[in-house]
Amino acid sequence: MMTTTDPALYKRHRYPTEIISHAVWLYFRFTLSYRDVEELLAARGSGVSYETIRQWCLKFGQLYANQLRRRRPQTGDKREIMPGVEHRQHKGLNNRAENSHQPARQ
Repeated sequence: MMTTTDPALYKRHRYPTEIISHAVWLYFRFTLSYRDVEELLAARGSGVSYETIRQWCLKFGQLYANQLRRRRPQTGDKREIMPGVEHRQHKGLNNRAENSHQPARQ
């Protein structure tokens, strides 16, 4: 299977590989419209039309979507939010945090 950096994949295209891959990545990673991607590339000095971006996304999009999907965390993956912090399970042990949002007694 070809990777997204394979030069043969981008053969006979007017724009460099970096611009094509960046445009398709922007479209699929951030769910932008073709015109939004066109404006972002225009801000970088690349005059690419939205129709060209649409054709690139049709041609190269499945490869990028598959790679992004593979990098996404799986359902069973466990992520450490705050390493080194002990999370207590007993109901009464978290009182300080739970009571800090309640009004103080007078």
